[in-house]
Amino acid sequence: MEKRPIQVLIVDDHAMVRQGMKALLKEYEDINVVGEAPNGLVAIQLVERLKPDVILIDLAMPVMDGIEAIKRIIAAHPDQRIVVLTSYTGDDKLIPAIKAGAMGYLVKDAQPEELIESIRSVNAGEPSLNPKIAWKLLHGTYSQEATKRTAEELSEREVEVLRLLTLGKTDQEIAKQLVLTDVTIRTHISRIITKLGLKNRVQAALYGIRSGMVSLDETSNIKDDLD
Repeated sequence: MEKRPIQVLIVDDHAMVRQGMKALLKEYEDINVVGEAPNGLVAIQLVERLKPDVILIDLAMPVMDGIEAIKRIIAAHPDQRIVVLTSYTGDDKLIPAIKAGAMGYLVKDAQPEELIESIRSVNAGEPSLNPKIAWKLLHGTYSQEATKRTAEELSEREVEVLRLLTLGKTDQEIAKQLVLTDVTIRTHISRIITKLGLKNRVQAALYGIRSGMVSLDETSNIKDDLD
């Protein structure tokens, strides 16, 4: 049976941007734009009705901005996949967006291939951060309150899973390395996120580094991408 296309909701206050995004995404058979919204408030209403797989959302919008919309959407739908697509890279926007629950963060000058890959990755439950954005988060002040917690509540197996997740491994790669099923790995990750009081895999991976569970040397591939 043919796989259903990824259902995408576009949220941006500029009509031309929305039209351009729709035209771009229309070129890909595995992606289908199901709706568009000019602000966060309309987006919340459409999420309830359209139930998109992935939301592409800007941050600076009238009526309700992207960060507030992300908070409200995640509160109602914790598993909702959200990618921020914006012009802002400052910590004042980046960090709150990730803390609110976004799993991807792209700037609008990204290449079309980056956007498509981000949609596909986030739909599959994998974090999607531009290397420069990831490096910024690793060296920033993100989630200080979370890193004050210890990993004592995690089981030995959960610590192993978190380490591999932080190193960028997919569910399938973690399952293969630990000789477990994909379903078991997803269950472990869900428990890790719950125990640490986090929202998603992006936050879990950042916790893995800031807690010292994984060293920056082990994530040098992120820095290498910047050179």
